[in-house]
Amino acid sequence: MSWILNHQRFTEEMIPENAVGFIYEMTAVIKGKLVKYIGKKNFYSIRKKKFGKRAIAAMTDKRAKKYTMVKKTDYEKYYSSNEVLKKAHKEGIPIVRTILKICYSKTELTYQETKFQFVNEVLEKDEYLNKNILGRFYKI
Repeated sequence: MSWILNHQRFTEEMIPENAVGFIYEMTAVIKGKLVKYIGKKNFYSIRKKKFGKRAIAAMTDKRAKKYTMVKKTDYEKYYSSNEVLKKAHKEGIPIVRTILKICYSKTELTYQETKFQFVNEVLEKDEYLNKNILGRFYKI
């Protein structure tokens, strides 16, 4: 199932310039019970991609780096870090993935995730699968 923003299917072309990531809420019905999860996700990650053997052999400067940096997007395939939701996805249970807010810095991303989690009382309500906030505040 696709990501939803403002009741519309969200596509890569809709990513605003300079946007870093987004706050999301995933909902599913698992074993007859509605469950939710609030988290954050980056639009892009930057990874090292090693050159192949031929490319390295063709290099004239042997001191040059043997990799390039690649900007990669994987948010479309993302189904949360939560094990219950990952398992549900593998079992074919439909999961509604809603973008709550788009953020323009890593700092804003962390702040907004924390804000949404506290405002929605994810540690206090049983329907939320969140077990902690920032690794500091835990479900009782």
